[in-house]
Amino acid sequence: MKNKITSLAVAFILLALGACNENKNTGTMAIADPQYPFEGDPLSMKYEKQIDSLIAKMTLEEKAGMLHGNSMFTTAGVERLGIPELKMTDGPLGIREELHRESWAPLGLENDFATFYPAGGGLSATWNPEMAHTFGNSIGAEARDRNKDVLLAPAFNIIRTPLGGRTFEYFTEDPFLNKKLVVPYVKGVQENDVAACIKHFAVNNQETNRGSVDVQMDERTLREIYLPAFKAAVEQGHAYSVMAAYNKFRGDYLNENEYMLEEILKGEWDFKGIVISDWDAVHSTVKALKNGADVEMGTNKPFNEYYFAQPLIDSVKAGKISEEEVNDHVRRVLRVMYNIHSIDSTNRAKGSRNTEAHLKDAYNIASESVILLKNSEDLLPLNLTNIKSVAIIGNNADRKFAQGGFGAGVKTKNEVTPLQALKEKLPAAISVKYSQGYEEKYLPSKNGQSYGRETLDTPNSKMIDEAVKTAKESDVAIIFAGSNRDYESEAADRKDLHLPFGQGELIQKVLEANPNTIVVMIAGGPFDLQKINDQTSTIVWSWFNGSEGGNALADILLGKVNPSGKLPWTMPKNLEDSPAHATHSFPGDESVNYKEGILTGYRWFDTKNIEPLYPFGYGLSYTHFNFRDLTVNKEDVFSPEDVIRLNVDVENTGKMAGKEVVQVYVSKENSKIERANQELKGFAKIMVPAGDRKTVTIDIPVKELAYFDEDTNSWKIEPGTYLLKVGNSSRNILLKTSIEIK
Repeated sequence: MKNKITSLAVAFILLALGACNENKNTGTMAIADPQYPFEGDPLSMKYEKQIDSLIAKMTLEEKAGMLHGNSMFTTAGVERLGIPELKMTDGPLGIREELHRESWAPLGLENDFATFYPAGGGLSATWNPEMAHTFGNSIGAEARDRNKDVLLAPAFNIIRTPLGGRTFEYFTEDPFLNKKLVVPYVKGVQENDVAACIKHFAVNNQETNRGSVDVQMDERTLREIYLPAFKAAVEQGHAYSVMAAYNKFRGDYLNENEYMLEEILKGEWDFKGIVISDWDAVHSTVKALKNGADVEMGTNKPFNEYYFAQPLIDSVKAGKISEEEVNDHVRRVLRVMYNIHSIDSTNRAKGSRNTEAHLKDAYNIASESVILLKNSEDLLPLNLTNIKSVAIIGNNADRKFAQGGFGAGVKTKNEVTPLQALKEKLPAAISVKYSQGYEEKYLPSKNGQSYGRETLDTPNSKMIDEAVKTAKESDVAIIFAGSNRDYESEAADRKDLHLPFGQGELIQKVLEANPNTIVVMIAGGPFDLQKINDQTSTIVWSWFNGSEGGNALADILLGKVNPSGKLPWTMPKNLEDSPAHATHSFPGDESVNYKEGILTGYRWFDTKNIEPLYPFGYGLSYTHFNFRDLTVNKEDVFSPEDVIRLNVDVENTGKMAGKEVVQVYVSKENSKIERANQELKGFAKIMVPAGDRKTVTIDIPVKELAYFDEDTNSWKIEPGTYLLKVGNSSRNILLKTSIEIK
């Protein structure tokens, strides 16, 4: 009931806002940082007396049982005291199917299907915090319906390299955009009495050697780039749990890293929830427990042999750690359980799953995520008036993405492919012919695993010939190329940016056969598209986009939906242009030094004046927008406590309603410290009807402009002149103004 009431409140408020703006020729909509009617509650401390009473009745063995896995995804409860197991589930893409308690083998049930949601790349490409809340609330309801207590999501480590195996499920290369999406996501999940587990804390930015690599970076880089989204998720989103990463940081594993867990997370940020280890990421008993880890999860040995199982009991009895210290960790677990009402479940949210509403949520997110990269001949949206035949080419047209690779997938009843959607949506009079074009082939695995495999990229000449024939015989050809979840996978980074499976030759031959060819990429991370960009007039980018991904993509191609997605990362012309590769600091060996410092992503490209293939924040529309009349709320100087309020008019001069993302980048003139050329500090996504104009308001607290001073270990705001640059990508700045900060 609580979930339904909250959703209705949101709906009425959004409808009211929409009505106000539809009734005015020029409306004002401040949506840069949506203030929902729910703020999210920090972990309540009102249950401490009950918690202390329970702990006083527990044996040491019962306490230890609550601090380590007693199955693949649960910790032990204490039945005699009414304490249930703490039940976790994977969830970046949807709620994972039920497994055997002691293995990764699925149980094969008929009642554990779930909605497949767009991967993190798709969500972040919406540039829409409202969609992030929708995602969190929807997937949280599915977790609750499956009786789960902790959702092991969202995953939002900074995308440092285009080769990252988990780029498909992570969010962005930018800390500001990350935090603006993470906070509403976490709030949405936890409205369902499910704890969000934010991950992976922290600096887990590569899969290569992830279990052992020691990450080195300066303190300013840590604070300005890699921690802001985690800090916001804890302090603003009030996340109930945090997953500590596999890797080391400055010499210590993250699950026993006193600086990260005790000093920053539990100290500076006053985190009262649970630190849960990534699976098999704990390497000690006393050090890990003393330095901040609360719950050990894993799979690599019998549960009673975990570091926090019998070894913990033995350590207490040997006097290496006190029972009161153990109590503190148990207290955190119980605190979360009380807050999500898993102990007293009388008023707990009920949840829902596999509903039409959730499929609509998945569709809405997917439809806002698709990016129009190029449309120089206006092939899109498809004009069906003179089209009698369409060639659908490419394995990705008919491939599904809910499962694959190493890591969590989704057992779903619904996943609509682009081929299926186009066949259903195109008029019956139009002939649709499908040609596979290429096949996935992998070389034998070197490590005995199904992930991290190298591909066989020799083009299949027979398939290409068939595709060329199909293209020649059709008025329009649409190639669905890109990647899949076997190729982009947790536990392995890609070796390069080339398109696998001989797709490059396929695309070239089809383009030669039919100039009216649209290239649709479905992938999670950047690829080398420079040659394709030179050869074709039309490129669309989509993602592993969930149960309704095919329908959303088809509606974009047919013009039923105007594309509004924006790149959440920079697409380079060459791998060597990206900062981690330009500085030869990826992947490292035993240690990796982030030599680019604060110049991650577009910061590097803009500061070093390197031209990307497609810049951060880029994405076209079927209509055209003009930005006009930029104003700032003050003409005199700003103080550190002030808020900079920008107003800018967005005018739709085309013939189709559409959504545009207004992006605000800030530069400091004549700075005395090292800075990026510009940094994203505000954005807003707004719908503007054709021929209409809307005023967008974006608030930027002056504190957002602070830098981290390593000499004083504090945040400082440098006085002087700042340039505010407003555009629709990091490389397309349309309006500028300057302000003074004292």
